[in-house]
Amino acid sequence: MKLGILSCSPRAYSTRRLREAAVQRGHKVKVLDTLKFAIDLERGAPDLYFRRKHLSDYDAILPRIGASITYYGTAVVRQFEQMNVFSANTSSGIANSRDKLRSLQILSRHQIGIPRTTFVRDKRDVLPAIERVGGAPVIIKLLEGTQGIGVLLAETIQSAETIVELLQSQNQNVLIQKFVSESKGRDIRAFVVGDQVIAAMRRVAQGHEFRSNVHRGGVTEAIELDDEYRNTALRATQIMGLRVAGVDMLEGRDGPQIMEINSSPGLEGIERCTQLDIAGAIVDHIASHVDFPEIDLRQRLTVSRGYGVTEISIPEGADMVGSTIASSGLTDNHVNVLTLYRDASVIPNPRGDRELQAGDRLLCFGKLETLRHLVPKKTRRRRRPAVKELPELPVANQVHEDHEDPIPGPLREAI
Repeated sequence: MKLGILSCSPRAYSTRRLREAAVQRGHKVKVLDTLKFAIDLERGAPDLYFRRKHLSDYDAILPRIGASITYYGTAVVRQFEQMNVFSANTSSGIANSRDKLRSLQILSRHQIGIPRTTFVRDKRDVLPAIERVGGAPVIIKLLEGTQGIGVLLAETIQSAETIVELLQSQNQNVLIQKFVSESKGRDIRAFVVGDQVIAAMRRVAQGHEFRSNVHRGGVTEAIELDDEYRNTALRATQIMGLRVAGVDMLEGRDGPQIMEINSSPGLEGIERCTQLDIAGAIVDHIASHVDFPEIDLRQRLTVSRGYGVTEISIPEGADMVGSTIASSGLTDNHVNVLTLYRDASVIPNPRGDRELQAGDRLLCFGKLETLRHLVPKKTRRRRRPAVKELPELPVANQVHEDHEDPIPGPLREAI
């Protein structure tokens, strides 16, 4: 296998260990500076140049995309995907996990524990938002902080309000998050590779520091996760569209609470803590999946005109409740059920004799006209927008909604 490690820090511990692990296993490997790529776009021929030379063929890439270059880094990974090169993490997965708000929005739709979180812009909404998450103390986070940077603890409502307003005045987007008091100063890092949690450690903050990051002086201990924590880490990684991730969880009264999912997790802390070859496990996973590059399912399945992908919810009392997939009429109407979601369970490629229950959600592919009729009538009626005719207005009175006068006086006179 010819492997490219995308990294702007070739001397960093993680990059060096990944390269060493690949070389030890007999693979060809090269560290490629992510910012030295040029992305060429041409009809039917996506291509890449590296240091002004045409990039040679690679079997797989392992992205190590820093927070400061997320946009360009994910664009490079996306280009490799368009060229059918396997990536250890998808471009969409990296983008989803890097934005704390986006990642929590995605997780909130699923039965995954997360601390109660709110996001506001109007300063008048700050106090109500703090009350909704349970009042002070609260955690305030910048959307794209890493290694504990941009994470603040506000002990009182007044200090929280002041911090949020100060950060917003500097055009910073912040999250207000419930403080999980029972987990103060400690969290769990689960390291996921493929469909396994290959290592886990507990991080404990020292002194008065509430952040447990190793970069902040946190002390680590290797631990064995129980099924609930292990399954939570795996499901969160899969939902985010990642294959390699560091999942940070708080130990709440109600079980694991996902704090963050890192698409470029550092190896130094967890390898030294657990004495496990994490880098080798990552390389082995890539080698075993190199023939299965990422496919944008919706992009591929919606190319055919009139066909598409949608999710069908089965409400209480629906005709399909109690019937099997085979007898539900879906197959007769040329609708393929790709995945069945039931509570916290995900059932891929469900069998035809699987009995459907109220509350099930089906990811289906088929003719859009057929799928449209499968959406419950009340839902379909609610989604259909009511389009009304605009009253006729004199041209001189038409004003842009965001500006008092969209055309400067001299320019308007010239027109």
